[in-house]
Amino acid sequence: MGITEDAGGLRADVIVLGAGLSGLVAAAEAYNAGRSVLILDQEPKASLGGQVHWSFGGIFLVDSPEQRHLGVKDSRELALNDWMGSAAFDRPEDHWVREWAKAYVDFAAGEKRAWLHSLGVRFFPLVQWAERGGYDAQGHGNSVPRFHVVWGTGPGLVEPFLSKLAEGVTEGRVRYAFRHRATALITTGTTAAGTTAGTVTGVRGEVLETSPAARGGKSSRKVIGTFTATGRSVIVSTGGIGGNHDLVRRQWPGGRAPAYMIAGVPDSVDGAFQDAVADAGGSIINTDRMWHYPEGIHNYDPVGPRHGIRILSGPSPLWLDATGKRLPVPLFPGFDSLGALRHIVDTGFSHSWFVLNKTIINKEFALSGSEQNPDRTGRDLMLLAKRALPGSVGPVQKFLDHGVDFVQAGNAQELAAKMNRLTGEDLIDGQKLHDLIAARDLQVRSGLGKDSQLNAIREARRFATDKLMRVVPPHELLASEHGPLIAVRLSVLTRKSLGGIQTDLQSRVLTAAGTPVPGLFAAGEAAGFGGGGVHGYRALEGTFLGGCLFSGRSAGRAAAAGAS
Repeated sequence: MGITEDAGGLRADVIVLGAGLSGLVAAAEAYNAGRSVLILDQEPKASLGGQVHWSFGGIFLVDSPEQRHLGVKDSRELALNDWMGSAAFDRPEDHWVREWAKAYVDFAAGEKRAWLHSLGVRFFPLVQWAERGGYDAQGHGNSVPRFHVVWGTGPGLVEPFLSKLAEGVTEGRVRYAFRHRATALITTGTTAAGTTAGTVTGVRGEVLETSPAARGGKSSRKVIGTFTATGRSVIVSTGGIGGNHDLVRRQWPGGRAPAYMIAGVPDSVDGAFQDAVADAGGSIINTDRMWHYPEGIHNYDPVGPRHGIRILSGPSPLWLDATGKRLPVPLFPGFDSLGALRHIVDTGFSHSWFVLNKTIINKEFALSGSEQNPDRTGRDLMLLAKRALPGSVGPVQKFLDHGVDFVQAGNAQELAAKMNRLTGEDLIDGQKLHDLIAARDLQVRSGLGKDSQLNAIREARRFATDKLMRVVPPHELLASEHGPLIAVRLSVLTRKSLGGIQTDLQSRVLTAAGTPVPGLFAAGEAAGFGGGGVHGYRALEGTFLGGCLFSGRSAGRAAAAGAS
């Protein structure tokens, strides 16, 4: 049937809550299966696509042609070992997320690339190496590079799904309802708390006033009406909680959230609909598992309140805590995000530092996000080629010139003084900072040395991508030809939820007893990217967009079948 609207409200076969990547994938799959689809989103049309629009477009693939071309030897077995070692599943409720992890690795090693390629998605040929780990063979981290960047970044990934849905809009079988905020699920039938749930037949909510807010900007929450939407299946893809810092603090593991955090997602990423799912009998699990970044910097041109950007750094900067001490091995840039975050938070401070020089920043600094990578986002080969020229990449140079977190100096003592002025605290001793850097430089001069970070840099340069475009040769930080010295203040950047709505492999929402809630499905970050927390405690990167793709596809197909 087509989408209808009458005195009883909106009607469609499948109702999708949230117009981010997982919701759009689910909607496209349901439409492909012949169903009518209603997509509800509280934000204006300008924010269509949600967080995927801002993403760098990293996709986790296993044993891909791009890897093989670079000489990378990967396998499903190795990838699953890395996943399980990173996830460290240890709870009774982890049954389904374990199954999701196995299924996702199968997907990444199997049809994922071919499926995306059939949709027109292409990848930058130089695979990158994120979350390198540095522990033992069964610990956290990617054993090999698996981070494949979409040519076109996040916008390039979402294009085929938006195109398919535009076809459905033209046919009258897909409808977007922006500024429609769902607040509750409509259920019929009897329920038994935690055991069975009534059948979900729709949603009710509030219509918000028209807002001129730009993509990601704060939109009005003024209510101008109410609505009801009914259907045969409802898919919840409302995202995570990273924009709701009060909720992040309440769910922070151990209750020791940093005193100060910046936001990597808009305020609208608030986790508000989780309560509605729980009220309908759905189980919410692993809410204390989160994925926030310790390498956040304030955006000099913010999209929204407290807006920050993540630095994607190569392995060469010295990572110091707020008092000037080096982070312990293997907490080097790009090796273990959560391990570094835990260590920094345990110091009692909300910030840390990268200390580097102009040579390092020119080659090793990149910034997360489509808007910070106009060459890849715009598929501009000429602009991409400029990365090989001397000097910082344009977006990085703008932060170096205008960012509040960057200071430069000709020597370590002067740099320490500027670092202290920036924080308003006398925490960095200039002579100790000089001695720390000088001791590191002695290791470089030896040609061999015992410094684990220098050895990790040398090892990284064995990989073609790192040697070509990501990692500078080891050199003396204090050498004038590589100056000036640079310090970057880093803040905790809130980003992703790892827990969420518990689902089975068909993306059906489960009760606490493990029985499906009839008519209700969940996908994307709202479902912990699958099952209620497919990553466990740690993620391997490139797995968040992929989790939205995989769980959204599953939810759309299953919801379409359930709507028959």
